[in-house]
Amino acid sequence: MGDRLAGKTTLVTAAAQGIGRATALAFAAEGASVMATDINIDRLEELGGTPGISTRRLDVTDTQTIHSLAAEMPPLDVLCNVAGFVHHGSILDCPEEDWDFSFDLNVKSMYRMISAFLPPMLDAGGGSVVNMASVASSLTGVANRCVYGASKAAVIGLTKSVAADFIKQGLRCNCICPGTVESPSLDDRIAAFDDPVEARKAFIARQPLGRLGTAEEIAAMAVYLASDDSSYTTGTAMVVDGGFTL
Repeated sequence: MGDRLAGKTTLVTAAAQGIGRATALAFAAEGASVMATDINIDRLEELGGTPGISTRRLDVTDTQTIHSLAAEMPPLDVLCNVAGFVHHGSILDCPEEDWDFSFDLNVKSMYRMISAFLPPMLDAGGGSVVNMASVASSLTGVANRCVYGASKAAVIGLTKSVAADFIKQGLRCNCICPGTVESPSLDDRIAAFDDPVEARKAFIARQPLGRLGTAEEIAAMAVYLASDDSSYTTGTAMVVDGGFTL
């Protein structure tokens, strides 16, 4: 337990599992008041008994609901956008509807969230926006991650744009670029392979450190970017990838 986020009002999307869940727990452990949101209300409610955490069902593709929640809440000190989807395949394996879905969830959801929650943040003197990007982006090309990589490159661009536009108003905006992280989402993707055992070995083998990352390791970076420890940091893409991009 710490106090790096004591007194800060925060919101985390995709908080029911994986990186989002670890981030919500890490924020609360550092003293923040956390609104943990997700569409998976059953898993989300498991966080409800954690001191400092409130839960709310939120579909990040629903603009009206997002703005309604923003109107109900006090100004945020920290907005952490985690919601996303990993599409598997090259451009030839990506029909237009899959492209649109990936960009809607991975990028436009962040546009919706920032657009809704930013005005009261600015009125209150600023804060920190933390977006979840990926090393599969403008940082490096990854096989069979065409639309995912394109959408996460857009997240980096969005992050830098927001940072540049509002730097004089006390608003910082950064993104995190994880490598391959152990999560329920990864487990589901591995299970879809014909040989899940070999698929898991392949995911591990591409990490120079020889292991997958943990959600808690990514959450630790989110805490840093949310806290005043990073008060001189904005517009950055923070790489936490086990050496993947070396």
